[in-house]
Amino acid sequence: MTNPQHQSDNLSASYRTELVVDRFGLQVASRLSEGNLQLGHDVSERLRVARRQALALRKQPTLSRSTSIVNNGNSATLAMGGDEPGLWGRIASFLPLIVLIVGLVGINLVQNERRANEVAEVDAALLTDDLPPQAYTDPGFAQFLKVQSGQANGRGN
Repeated sequence: MTNPQHQSDNLSASYRTELVVDRFGLQVASRLSEGNLQLGHDVSERLRVARRQALALRKQPTLSRSTSIVNNGNSATLAMGGDEPGLWGRIASFLPLIVLIVGLVGINLVQNERRANEVAEVDAALLTDDLPPQAYTDPGFAQFLKVQSGQANGRGN
């Protein structure tokens, strides 16, 4: 079984404050309800209408924009406050996407450059070779190359 004191230490200060305010509100409501039995019908009806109006106008609690440290057990978390990021937060959220796009474009440019260099090397080799380019398209030339490579491998052994 856990110690109640230990559990209350883990709660944040704002949560503890909300609990105290809620308890106080319940105590006030119970005292008012006790005195409600002694009031007349017209007074109790006006109070009921006023209570509904107050609940309708009740504002939701707003989050503070300040930085706070939230203690969760053995760890602490830095909370920047507020749900909506500002201008710099929005720019920072798009920054990884921009970096990814720039990286992909850069990779594409480098690969295109490498392919162009490889094609240029093959073209340069074909143009500077002793054989005319038509020899490479001849089916007999492929057979000739196989025979030549087989003889070269036989001499190497």
